[in-house]
Amino acid sequence: MIRLLGYFFGVACVLFLGVAAIVAIYLATVTKDLPDYAVLSSYEPPVTTRVHAGNGALMAEYAKERRLFLPIQAVPDRVKAAFLSAEDKNFYQHPGIDVTGFARAVVAYLTGGPTQGGSTITQQVAKNFLLSSEQTMERKAKEAILSFRIEQAYSKDKILELYLNEIFFGLNSYGIASASLTYFNKSVNELTIADAAYLASLPKGPANYHPFRHPEAAVTRRNWVIDRMVENGYVSQSDGAEAKKQPLGVTGRSSGPSLFASGYFAEAVRRQLIDQYGEKMLYEGGLSVRTSFDPALQVFARKALQDGLTNYDERRGFHGPIKQIDTADWGKALADIPALTDVPEWRLAVVLAVSDDSVDIGLQPPKDGAGKIPAERERGVIEAKNMQWAYRSDAGRKTAKSPAGVLSAGDVVYVERLGEEGANSYRLRQPPKVEGGLVAMDPKTGRVLAMVGGFSYAQSEFNRATQAMRQPGSSFKPFVYAAAMDNGYTPASVVSDDPLTIQTGNGQVWAPDNYEGEGGGANTLRFAIEHSRNRMTVRLANDLGMNTVAEYAERFGIYDHMMPVLAMSLGSGETTVMRMVSAYSVIANGGKQIKPTLIDRIQDRYGKTIFKHEERVCEGCNASEWQNQDEPNVVDNRETVLDPMTSYQITSMLQGVIQRGTAAGKIDLGGRDVAGKTGTTNDEKDAWFVGFTPDLVAGLYIGFDSPSTLGRGGTGGSLSAPIFNEFMQVAVKDMPESKFVIPAGMNLIPIDRKTGMAAVQGDPNTIIEAFKPGTGPADRFSVIGMDNAMAPEEILRTSPQANQAVQSGAGGLY
Repeated sequence: MIRLLGYFFGVACVLFLGVAAIVAIYLATVTKDLPDYAVLSSYEPPVTTRVHAGNGALMAEYAKERRLFLPIQAVPDRVKAAFLSAEDKNFYQHPGIDVTGFARAVVAYLTGGPTQGGSTITQQVAKNFLLSSEQTMERKAKEAILSFRIEQAYSKDKILELYLNEIFFGLNSYGIASASLTYFNKSVNELTIADAAYLASLPKGPANYHPFRHPEAAVTRRNWVIDRMVENGYVSQSDGAEAKKQPLGVTGRSSGPSLFASGYFAEAVRRQLIDQYGEKMLYEGGLSVRTSFDPALQVFARKALQDGLTNYDERRGFHGPIKQIDTADWGKALADIPALTDVPEWRLAVVLAVSDDSVDIGLQPPKDGAGKIPAERERGVIEAKNMQWAYRSDAGRKTAKSPAGVLSAGDVVYVERLGEEGANSYRLRQPPKVEGGLVAMDPKTGRVLAMVGGFSYAQSEFNRATQAMRQPGSSFKPFVYAAAMDNGYTPASVVSDDPLTIQTGNGQVWAPDNYEGEGGGANTLRFAIEHSRNRMTVRLANDLGMNTVAEYAERFGIYDHMMPVLAMSLGSGETTVMRMVSAYSVIANGGKQIKPTLIDRIQDRYGKTIFKHEERVCEGCNASEWQNQDEPNVVDNRETVLDPMTSYQITSMLQGVIQRGTAAGKIDLGGRDVAGKTGTTNDEKDAWFVGFTPDLVAGLYIGFDSPSTLGRGGTGGSLSAPIFNEFMQVAVKDMPESKFVIPAGMNLIPIDRKTGMAAVQGDPNTIIEAFKPGTGPADRFSVIGMDNAMAPEEILRTSPQANQAVQSGAGGLY
């Protein structure tokens, strides 16, 4: 018996050594090509780039894998407990693998059964970071070996941190921080026991526990996790029971811009980030971007432009319904039609019945997260008085006398509720065919505060504020006059307004005319810009030299390269709203060059600032303590591109545009200083207005995307100035009131507004004009565009104002 036992022992030893040798050879083969687990120490996962408004509110997120990295110290204990209970309750005790589970998987494999899981959190880290997801024994062996090594190299908290930031939760959400926002719109430290348990249930199979497609399975799995939390002592019995009673509470947070009306601005920022850093950095780099976006001003700007576009469009008549649907089951058919999601005031509706007095409508039902619509159908009424504008056809001709002549059953249209929420009275609406763009900017810094690129970003992503190249028309003229003021002319210089013809280089004749053909005689440059006289501007540009005008236009950034031809003095070149607003900002800030920007600051994933728009230096701002020193001084080292005195002269002249000129009666900011210029292009294809107060510049145009006439009266004064006025009235309401600064040394002299000469006391045509030192009213009536100066006696025959002044005994002043 002893010899037999010795024999079996010897055989067992041989077998053991043989198996050990085989295992050793197998492990040597498996470990030969193991990935380097040291890369975990420099883990930099793809992280979401987040874009914030100027007030810190989240505007947009960009990511291929929506992930926010969260250090383990910031993860609450209840969230850790949920994942440990769901995935690996012995995580803090085992050496990297669950020996029992691993042995069970080996036995199942050797007996021909399916490859089992049973992975610990450490094994999942090894698999997710270093290995493939194939279900083979070799991969499981590699996973186990790497798990031992990872456990020896890193702390348990570090391993858990890697796991919680890497795993996929569904809905394109990676990592616990992103999942918390995506599913519950909460930060991780706001998650309840029920919330944390549901998130912990997702890594096993996000699609299997989808909150809207499989809500029952989701609740069952969540409650199982809660039970494990109670069983493991992380949660009390009563708290667990209470948590299981809670609904899932998933909100399904949108991945789009979360700030109202920010679509155009956010997209412009996205394009800039790609240009500056590339797509990989944008979608994986975890940038934190603080923009100049002002949410309140954006809402004002959006409403003003939309009001202007819809008012113009409704005057042109009804375009017809969006489409026709069957009214038998109108709820589902209507729910499937895409709506303008960024125009929440409007809703899609289907016409159910029409009479001479009203229209009965059914309103588009909302869909839930699973795409289902409620059984209850909401109804409303459009009274005849609330759709009278639609009695005209698309060509503006009246073609109907009642709602019955406009709509029929099955027509899908847009409507807007009238009165309080819950009222069933609606107004007929339609998306306008005309478009436009608006930009508001801080003239002192170049920070873009608001940007509207069209009626609706959901309808068209083309940004007409930054991408549309349009002729600025007469809104370009202030830069012709600025060049003149910088080169010896004064606001009192006189120009002929008589008809003129110009021989072009190709042998043709150009005869520029004023709007509606008015004009004639001679007048001051102030009068010329206030009343937007084309002939006077062309004569001034010709006398000044178009090379000079072109140099100023390029200096202000309106054009990169401007052709020095006379037609360009009337704004016939193409530029953008953004460029025009930037150029006007130089006038508004006293002549300092600015760099328009949408972005204040960019930080990388570690919080290091990699871009900052503000380049001015603040001396003494970072003093460690106060020792009776003077307050810090911000050194403005920006280049001066326009003489501050010239800047004030142009500003004063543009104030006259609003007080007496082409925008008279259109702008009223309650007595605040405001200046601006209208612009209307040939055939009234574009209508512009750009204006400013001392603290805010805004500019806009409206026109069709395929340029065509806006119709008679489609001018900057009649169409665009009221939009500017609507925006600015609310935009500056809470701003401190300030005045345009008159530069030191500038002389304010009363002159005759017609002749530009010094005024006599009591002259009703007197105006206070700004002159630079060494300049003043002319003592001879010299007219730009005429060959010689006119003697005083000749003035009497051409200027009744001058005649009156001489009759008053003031002839010696000329």
